[in-house]
Amino acid sequence: MPTPDMLVNALTTMLVTLDPPGLAPVFLGLTVGMTAVQRRQVAFRGSIIAFGILAVFALFGSSVLGLLGISIGAFRIAGGLLLFWISFEMVFERRQERKEKTSKAAITIDHIQNISVFPLALPLIAGPGAISATVLLSGTFPGPLDRALLIGIIALIMAVLYATLLIAEQLDRFLGVTGRAILTRLLGVILAALSVQFVLDGIRSAFNL
Repeated sequence: MPTPDMLVNALTTMLVTLDPPGLAPVFLGLTVGMTAVQRRQVAFRGSIIAFGILAVFALFGSSVLGLLGISIGAFRIAGGLLLFWISFEMVFERRQERKEKTSKAAITIDHIQNISVFPLALPLIAGPGAISATVLLSGTFPGPLDRALLIGIIALIMAVLYATLLIAEQLDRFLGVTGRAILTRLLGVILAALSVQFVLDGIRSAFNL
């Protein structure tokens, strides 16, 4: 059974990687002109689809790595480096700009009814960082009950994200530009520390230290 520390680490990693407060202003830009009901439908559908994607990676991510001949140690190192890059973007305000560019591109290319799939569910919610974090965590939750716990954690974080999207307008108004910048940088520093820990665990695993 996972220890309380492992559960807290999984919760923190997923929460920081998904970054619900940072997604709120992007969601507002993505759904501009929609009614409250339409926004709720987009948020719900996007959250459900993203949960399904991450749940699949939580269940089968390690097996896929095994089929490809990639050790969990090697993936922890690679995934940790990727998460560190995401944390770097968060600290230096580059991730938000990239998300906003993605949302603007989607409005001109895709029909508004499909934005809950692209770009909301993928790649804004279940992006490379979230998928990497899920596969990394699945390596520390090996048993069937452990994986069920991990999926429960993902479901909990997705519920938090959905609730955040529902109050995105109020949250964005409350935080303001300064509040968002402070919160994003703080979460970025936490994610940087977590990503370094993943790399260290990967090195220990790869070299049997």
